[in-house]
Amino acid sequence: MAGAGKGVLFGLRRRRAGVVGRCGVVAVLLLSAGLMPSPGPPHAQTLPGCTAATRDDPPREVLDCGNGLVIEREAAAALDAATPQTSLDLTDRAVLIEVSPRDSFQVLTPHAIATVRGTRFVVDVQGAETSVFVIKGQVEVERRRGPESVLLGPGEGVDVGEGAPLVVRRWPQPRVAALLARFGR
Repeated sequence: MAGAGKGVLFGLRRRRAGVVGRCGVVAVLLLSAGLMPSPGPPHAQTLPGCTAATRDDPPREVLDCGNGLVIEREAAAALDAATPQTSLDLTDRAVLIEVSPRDSFQVLTPHAIATVRGTRFVVDVQGAETSVFVIKGQVEVERRRGPESVLLGPGEGVDVGEGAPLVVRRWPQPRVAALLARFGR
């Protein structure tokens, strides 16, 4: 699987060099499900260059990766990053990302790539779909296998699945509240 992910990612970078290059991304990670915590409260498993703190209500882990990057992940979120200061791979569940102004940051999922500059947003992977919701700032979301992309602003979200078009929508308050409650907000 790692080899397949590598080909897809590097192929995407070649096809979408204008978008990826414009965002100043210096690292692209391979698909993996490396740090899968066991059920229950999160374990303090840090990513390289990050410090971890656990929260109990609801169970989650807060990773402070320096330089204005904070990654908050659900207890069961499967993520990995060789260099979390520029990007991470998320293969299951949700993360809430806060990024201070900087060159860029990416979250790669099996279905989408979310690229940001100075923002707060949530990426949630559930089965065959990735959902991205912006709390503050802007996030560009592009399909992992194809040239389609959209730009999201505050209060907007998109669901990325196989074959369905990317449609930007203002998410209804119950959906936003349910998602943010997973992070104690």
